[in-house]
Amino acid sequence: MMRPKRFKNVTRNGPVQIGSSYDNRGREKHTVACTAPRCGFSADYDSRSAAELAARTHRCPAR
Repeated sequence: MMRPKRFKNVTRNGPVQIGSSYDNRGREKHTVACTAPRCGFSADYDSRSAAELAARTHRCPAR
């Protein structure tokens, strides 16, 4: 059974949240997730700068 991720250093850029956590091997990963309804965007990155860039340039699809 997997342990839930514990995010630290969580920031918000519009509807997109960025959080840092450690993976099973002890490496720091940065997760980006959009909190807008019906968007579903999320991604993991190795660097914080890449995650922040993805958060700034994310556009929710028009539905």
